[in-house]
Amino acid sequence: MSFLFDLIALFAGMPALSLAAWYMILAGIVSGLLAAVFGVMDYFTIPPRTRAKRVAMLHGAGNVVVLVLFAMSWLLRWDAPELANPIAIVISGAAFLLAGVTGWLGGELVNRLGVDRGANPDAPSSLSGRPAA
Repeated sequence: MSFLFDLIALFAGMPALSLAAWYMILAGIVSGLLAAVFGVMDYFTIPPRTRAKRVAMLHGAGNVVVLVLFAMSWLLRWDAPELANPIAIVISGAAFLLAGVTGWLGGELVNRLGVDRGANPDAPSSLSGRPAA
């Protein structure tokens, strides 16, 4: 939402939305760090040399990059969080897009490789059109 708030603030001249985006990014960073603790714990329960382990590695590494990008965007706004800083918004947009990819990877972990009927650590991608089993 911070990225969307930033775009609206930039094009509609609504500085309150930029300030709200700054706080949203901070909340996202804190909650992302908390989620990472549980993600790391889950990672070590995944069997080695499986598709699930590879997907989990990509999911986790991608989310680290997302957090770093959002942290950069947040820091670039430090002096004036109510101003829509174009560079910070571009970085935030990149983080937003990457978060979509890592979110899908997380869905693969939970559904195809974890809880779906027939799910297993080497189930094919949901994009393959094949059943998990």
